[in-house]
Amino acid sequence: MVKHIVMFKLTGTADERLAVASAFRDALLALPAVIEPLESIEVGINANPAEDWDVVLSALLPTMADVAVYAAHPAHVAAAGLLAGHKAARACVDYEQ
Repeated sequence: MVKHIVMFKLTGTADERLAVASAFRDALLALPAVIEPLESIEVGINANPAEDWDVVLSALLPTMADVAVYAAHPAHVAAAGLLAGHKAARACVDYEQ
C-alpha cells in the first residue's frame, strides 16, 4: 500500500483561503467513488492560524502505479484545478506501508 500525503499553502485572505480549501476538500472527498484504485482519502483544513499550510490530504492506494492513475484521472485533475490561481506551494510524500 502507498500512503500519498500532500500539503498545500494557498494565497489570499483567510476567508478566501478557507473558501478555496473547502471547495477543494469537497471535490477530493468525492473521488473514491469515481477513481477505482483510490481506497480512501482524508482531507483536513488547517484550524491553527499560527501555521503556514492550509490543506492536507492523505490518500491510500495499492501501488505507486495507482498513484499515477489517480493523479491523471479527470476527476482528480478537475479537483486540482480548483486551486488554480490560489496555490502558493505544494509538498508531497508518497511512501509504501
